[in-house]
Amino acid sequence: MGRGSEEPKKGATAQSYAATRDWPGYFGAVAGREPRETLMAALEMIGDVGDSAPLALDLGAGEGRDTAELLRRGWRVVAVEPHEDGVRRMLKRGDLAHPERLEIVRKTFDVMELPRARLVNASFSLPFCPPACFAKAWEKVRAAIEPGGWFCGQLFGDRDTWASIADRSHQTRDEALALLEGLTLERFEEEEREGEDCAATPKHWHIFHVIARNPVESGGEGS
Repeated sequence: MGRGSEEPKKGATAQSYAATRDWPGYFGAVAGREPRETLMAALEMIGDVGDSAPLALDLGAGEGRDTAELLRRGWRVVAVEPHEDGVRRMLKRGDLAHPERLEIVRKTFDVMELPRARLVNASFSLPFCPPACFAKAWEKVRAAIEPGGWFCGQLFGDRDTWASIADRSHQTRDEALALLEGLTLERFEEEEREGEDCAATPKHWHIFHVIARNPVESGGEGS
């Protein structure tokens, strides 16, 4: 991950920081934003977990917007975030409920090891896994979703402007669907639009928003 300024520079956007892997700048730019919509929608589908405190994995947790929401709703969370600035910001959040239920793992996609979990959340993080290690990382993600468990997050399409950047992982629609084969798709939304990156620099967005469930194993019980 890149290095950068502590707080956002005038005229810069969260997307411009992400494009250059300036993660401290990115974390500063997105500070205070709401949890990702795909996570919120998945949590509504799952429903109230009561006192069971199931395990969720938050991959590329950043400054902790999704992690904080999961903790608030009664989950235990393993937050995977390799950048020290993201971890620092996460731990300084004023809304980090039940910190005793939080484990932070500072690992990158190529070396992370994941326990089985009820929910695996990867909000806009998987595309930043370099192509050389994406297949192995995705294998770990799939293996981590327990029977009856859930995945939510984003994949980036091949027509996205950032697909030309060598260290990014992008998929065609068919390739994205192939990655999800065997999961029950609760949402597979393809978003393609013109937008901006940095200070009014045009960017073409091509994103797959995913919510999926791992089928219950034969003879098992749902969760």
